[in-house]
Amino acid sequence: MQKAKKIVLAYSGGLDTSVILSWLKEVYGAEVVAFAADLGQGEELGGLDEKARRTGATAVYIDDLKEEFVRDFFFPALKAGAVYEGIYLLGTSLARPLIAKRQVEIARAEKADGVAHGATGKGNDQVRFELTYTALEPSLIVVAPWRMWDFKSRSDLIRYAREHGIPVPVTQEMPYSSDRNLLHVSFEGGILEDPWREPDEEMFLMSVSPEAAPDRPTYVEIDFQAGVPVAVNGQILSPAALLARLNELGGQNGIGRVDLVENRFVGMKSRGVYETPGGTILHAAHRALESITLDREVMHLKEDLAPRFARLVYNGFWYSPEMRALMTLIDSIQTEVTGTVRLKLYKGNCVIAGRRSPRSLYHSGFATFEEDVVYDQKDAGGFIRLNGLRLRIARLLRG
Repeated sequence: MQKAKKIVLAYSGGLDTSVILSWLKEVYGAEVVAFAADLGQGEELGGLDEKARRTGATAVYIDDLKEEFVRDFFFPALKAGAVYEGIYLLGTSLARPLIAKRQVEIARAEKADGVAHGATGKGNDQVRFELTYTALEPSLIVVAPWRMWDFKSRSDLIRYAREHGIPVPVTQEMPYSSDRNLLHVSFEGGILEDPWREPDEEMFLMSVSPEAAPDRPTYVEIDFQAGVPVAVNGQILSPAALLARLNELGGQNGIGRVDLVENRFVGMKSRGVYETPGGTILHAAHRALESITLDREVMHLKEDLAPRFARLVYNGFWYSPEMRALMTLIDSIQTEVTGTVRLKLYKGNCVIAGRRSPRSLYHSGFATFEEDVVYDQKDAGGFIRLNGLRLRIARLLRG
């Protein structure tokens, strides 16, 4: 198998990628360019340039991709109503194709012939990274160390890191991994592999517990244009700033915590704990606005497609022909989704308190139980008889 001579590594500075950087140079024998995407990790990026160079990187890229992440990845998923298995808002799944896309761009600029990632051979991320590489630059050699080296566990990595003087934030006293971006924080592995064990309260980073949230509700208004959130409480904000503001409000009110056992694409079940405060608020608000702006059959069509969209994201097919087709349809549907939603945030609950739109299809004069001019109640009898005809025939034929 052809070996890459110069590799762009998706680098976070955590245990896995720190060891990978050293391993690629020491064992694999390649020049390594480290790339870290700033997706809203905050202080986690501090000192990353120095650390990567000290570990052996010949060049380091730390790119601020927060606006692109929210605008071009999260907002399309929001418009689609994409929620995996009814509960997961795809925070990690949406970040991976953006990171991989930027890796490909850096590989072209650096004239590198390979790309590498720190995903394990058991997880979904390996698929997300590599399907993106394949879709955007199939000539690149993909190096996946977890499928190549002799290490069997993260305990082995910790031992290697200590032997090679590599500082890592994970210790054997904190044996779970986390992934953070502007949309969410995820936690998995270690003590969380027991699905009966409740997560420790100290683990959470973006939200207070519902019990510790304020005793008075917080009201917030969100404006949408063509399905895209553009303002909070009347203040127009950039995509990243808007999500950050809603993260703050949601986190203060204990909103967005999720604990689930999900079905990985590779075939096994995995327990994950997530915090997605702003995303939870936006999904609730977006759905409420759709309820008054979308035609019934259009809405039902979109509801049929939303799980398909979510699976494509989760399984790594962001850059696929079927995803492009779905996005085109979703964009056409969302042209009418303009208006304002008011929500009440209270102790983990996100309650719709009002919705209005200049494109609303709701009209109190048509929905009223009082007299109106568009609906003759006698017509309902024929409507019911026609819809019941097949039921009547089936019963008569059974005798």
